Amino acid sequence: MTAELPGERPTSPPARSLAGLLAKVARGDEAAFAAVYDQVGALVFGLARRVVKDPAQSEEVTQEVLLEVWRSASRFDPVQGSARSWLMTMAHRRAVDRVRSAQASAEREARATLAATDYDVVVEEVEARLEAQRVRRCLDSLTELQRESVTLAYYGGYTYREVAGLLGVAVGTVKTRMRDGLIRMRDCMGAGQ
Repeated sequence: MTAELPGERPTSPPARSLAGLLAKVARGDEAAFAAVYDQVGALVFGLARRVVKDPAQSEEVTQEVLLEVWRSASRFDPVQGSARSWLMTMAHRRAVDRVRSAQASAEREARATLAATDYDVVVEEVEARLEAQRVRRCLDSLTELQRESVTLAYYGGYTYREVAGLLGVAVGTVKTRMRDGLIRMRDCMGAGQ
C-alpha cells in the first residue's frame, strides 16, 4: 500500500508518478520534464491528430502543449483532477484552437478573394464600357466609307474581298479605306488615353 499525499485522490501508480513529475517540473526539473514528455508525448500527439487531422499541425500542437506544461506545471492542482486529465484537457483545447484558427483564416481568405473578385469584375466592366464608348466615338470620326469598311471587316468578320462585294467597290478601294480608317482610329484611340 502506498501513502497518499494530503489532498491527493487515490490514483494508479503511473498517474501518481505523473503528478509527482509535474511538481518537479514546476520547480524547473528538466529530467522530470523529459519523463513527462516520455509518458504523455504520444498521447498528446494522438489526441491532437484526431482533432487537427494534419500530422505537421498535430506536431506543432504537441510542442505547444508540452511547452505550456513546462511553463505552467505549477498550476496543476491534484485536488481538481488527475495529471493526465489536466494534460489531455490542455491538449484538446489547444488542438481545437488550432482548428478554429485555421477555419477563421480560410474564411478570411475566402472573403478577401470574394471581395477582390467582385471589385475586379466591376472595374473590368467599367473599363470595357469606357473602351467601347471610345471605340464608338472614334468610329463616328471616320468618313462613312471608312466606317462601313472597318465595321464590316472587324465587327462582321468579312475579308477584304467580301467587303468589296458587299459595298460594290474594288478590293483595292476597300484596302485603302480600311488603312486610312485604321490610321485615324489609332490616332483617335491614342489621343483618348
